[in-house]
Amino acid sequence: MVTDVDTVTKVRARRLGGGGALVRQLMRDKVGAVGLSIVVLLAAAAALAPVIAPYDPTAMSNQRLAQPGGTFLLGADEAGRDLLSRALYGARTSLAVSLVVVGAAATVGVLLGLLAGFYRGVLDAIITPVTDVMFAFPTLLLALAVVAARGPGTENLILALVLVFIPSFARVVRGTAMSVRREPFVESGQAVGLSNARLIFKYILPNSIAPIAVQFTTSIAYAILIEASLGYLGLGVQPPQPSWGSMLSNGKAFMELSIWPSVVPGVCIMIAVLGFNLLGDTLRDVLDPRLRGRSNR
Repeated sequence: MVTDVDTVTKVRARRLGGGGALVRQLMRDKVGAVGLSIVVLLAAAAALAPVIAPYDPTAMSNQRLAQPGGTFLLGADEAGRDLLSRALYGARTSLAVSLVVVGAAATVGVLLGLLAGFYRGVLDAIITPVTDVMFAFPTLLLALAVVAARGPGTENLILALVLVFIPSFARVVRGTAMSVRREPFVESGQAVGLSNARLIFKYILPNSIAPIAVQFTTSIAYAILIEASLGYLGLGVQPPQPSWGSMLSNGKAFMELSIWPSVVPGVCIMIAVLGFNLLGDTLRDVLDPRLRGRSNR
């Protein structure tokens, strides 16, 4: 039997459109097209790094601090390693860590937000203060504290960043769930006897996809930045695995001799963060009807 709740949810889903329609909307926006293009190119570079990288990113040579051109297109670092190859594999590392972190944080945070926003009461009184306390700590400081307590390494880095990003998803989804819960179609579902689990996961969650998608995209940008920051401090991904943050840290000691070991990873970080931020901003405008048409791009 099809209820009024099913009808409303299907209508809202059609308004958002499928994946192809969303991509077309993004490409019609100049800023969105730039952001999407950067993200696609970055993902392709990371996925194809073993194929397109000209050298082994850990292979050393006697051409230390070589300038761009010649044997090494973007130059070499202090150990004679190809900067282009290390930048490609660094993209692989940053994107993999960021996707795992944000995916895990989104899963936990969305669930907590749904429970707090739908049930309110005791659950909300427990979940919300905990997330507020976590928000009271500066993000990088909280990540530093977790990594410092457990030691450097990829696993501890991922754990630290997951804890950092859970509160943002929980807060966003809690507010949306509280708003959607008061909609007439949810009240109709309760009146016809639908279970709370069905209301939450089949109706409230799909109507929360827009803010979750925006939060997911912008969180990846922030995760890349924090991962690079911890790598710069030596608390992130450990050698010999290439990381933009560690490349930047190693290159700073040789700035007077060659700027390229620092410039290359620095530009990569900037472009990656810019791409995801632009994509997130445009997703917000496209998915939120209240913001549609306000910007003349």
